[in-house]
Amino acid sequence: MAEFVKLQTAGLEKIREQNPMLTSYNVEMTEVTGGTFWKAYTDAQVDGTEEVPVPDFSKGMAAMHQWYDPIDTTNPRLIKLAKALGPKWIRVSGTWATRTYYDFDETGLPEGYFNHLHKDQWINLLNFVKAVDGKLKISVANCDGLHAHDEPWHPEQAEKIFALSREMGVPIEAVEFVNEPNMLKNTGFPKDYTPADFRRDQDIFHKWVRENYPECLIVGPSDTDPGAMTRDAWGNPHPWMGEGAADTAGIAAALAYCSTADLMDGCTEKLDVFSYHYYNGVSERMKAMMPSAFTPAEGALSEEYLGAAAHTGRCFLSYRDKYCPGGEMWVTESGDAGAGGHTWASTYLEVPRLLNEFGDFSTVTRGVIFHNTLASSDYGWLKHGTFVPRPSYFATLLWNQVMGDTVYASGEAIRPGAHVYAHSRKDGKEGYAYLVINTSWTDKTAVELPGEAEAYILTGNGKMRSRTMLLNGKELVLGENDEIPALEGVKVSGTVELEPGACAFFLV
Repeated sequence: MAEFVKLQTAGLEKIREQNPMLTSYNVEMTEVTGGTFWKAYTDAQVDGTEEVPVPDFSKGMAAMHQWYDPIDTTNPRLIKLAKALGPKWIRVSGTWATRTYYDFDETGLPEGYFNHLHKDQWINLLNFVKAVDGKLKISVANCDGLHAHDEPWHPEQAEKIFALSREMGVPIEAVEFVNEPNMLKNTGFPKDYTPADFRRDQDIFHKWVRENYPECLIVGPSDTDPGAMTRDAWGNPHPWMGEGAADTAGIAAALAYCSTADLMDGCTEKLDVFSYHYYNGVSERMKAMMPSAFTPAEGALSEEYLGAAAHTGRCFLSYRDKYCPGGEMWVTESGDAGAGGHTWASTYLEVPRLLNEFGDFSTVTRGVIFHNTLASSDYGWLKHGTFVPRPSYFATLLWNQVMGDTVYASGEAIRPGAHVYAHSRKDGKEGYAYLVINTSWTDKTAVELPGEAEAYILTGNGKMRSRTMLLNGKELVLGENDEIPALEGVKVSGTVELEPGACAFFLV
C-alpha cells in the first residue's frame, strides 16, 4: 500500500466558510464574437502517442491559434449542462475583450479595434446567463480605438455594455478593468501604454463604476505576476518559497512586463475583491518558449504540480492584504496549463489536479476559481462545438453535489499517495464529506472508514488518458435526450482500497 488514511465522523477543526460559487468558469469574449483561440490537439496527441510540433514563434500567437466561429449560447445541451453546475459566476473576458468594439448599432468596426461584438450576440449571452442562474462578470475595452495612451480612458464603450445588460435584466454584477494588465505588450492596450497610464485609467474606470453602477463589485487586478512566487507584496523574499514553487525565471522573462505593485501602488480607488490568474505551468504549445514552466504527463500527479493551487494562493495572500484587506481572493483564470491546456486536459488525467485545486485552495482562503474555460479549447469542461462533457465536467458536478461550504482540516497531512480534504456535507446531514486522491501511479491507498459510508470513486476508463470516466465502475456519458447520468454513491464499510490515480468522495 502506498498510504493509509483514516477518516473521522466528528472533531475536525473548522477552517472557514467557502464561497458557494467556488467552482465558476470563463466564457471567453472570443467565443462570443468568434475569433482565434488555441489550436486543437490531434487525437494522437491527446493519447500521448504523437509529439506536439514546436510552433513557429516568429509568427507570434498566430502560430498557436486557429479561427473558431462563435459558440451557440442558445444551444439546449450547453444550457442544460451549465445549469446543472448550479448558480455560478460567469466571466466574459480574455485578451480578446480588451480590443472588442460593442457594435450594437451595426456601424462597423472603427480603426484601433480588433473585432466587434454584435448586439444579438450579447443578448444571447445574457439570456444564457439568465437561463443557467448565473452572475455576470466582465472586463471592458481599453485599446487604441478608444483612446491614445496619453489620453485618459473614457466610458463611451463601457456604458453601452453596462446599460444593455441592465436593460435585459442581467446586470453586470462584477467587473475587472482589463485582462492580465501586467503583460502590457501583449494585452491589446494603446500603443506605448505604461503602468502609470494603467493606474490612471483603472482609477477612472473604478470611480465611474461606483458612481453609475454602485452594486457592481470591483475586482482586480487579475494579473499573472510571476514575481508573486518569489517576493511578497512589500518586495521581501517570499516565505513560501521552497514549498513546491516552480522556477519562475522563464515565466517572468516572457510575461512579466510589470509587477502587481507597478499596477496598484498609488491607486486611489479600492478593490472589493483581489484577483489573480494562475495555471499549473504552460502547455506543450509553449514548452519550447518556457521549458521551466512545463510539466510532462508523468509529472501530472507530482507534489509540485498538484501543489500549485495552494502555493500560488498563499503567495498572493500578502498582495490581497495590501491592496484589498479583508476581501476575498478570486482566481479569475485557472486551468491545468496556460496556452489552452495540456494534451491530457480533456482526459481523466486532468481530474486529480482539478479536484485537488478545489480542495487545496479552500484550505488557503475564501474565494472563487474561474475555470478556463466552460466550452473552449482542450481545458474546457465541455468539448468545443459539440458540448460533450469531459471527465473534468463530471468531476466538478460531483464536487458540487457532495462537498458543502464549511471547510475543515482533514487531520491527514498532504503527502504522495494521499491528498485528503474535508468539508461539510452538501446534503446538510451530520458528518463530513471527504475527498481522497491517490496520487501514486503504482500503489493503492487504503482508506479506513469509521462505519458505513457512501462512496463515489472516480477512475479512468481503462487508462489515465481516457476520454471518459468511471464512477464506481460505471461510465459517465450523456444519455438519451442529453440526460445527465445520476451521480450515485455506493454503500461501503471497513477499508476501501483506491486504485492508483483514483479520486474518491466519501460521505461519513
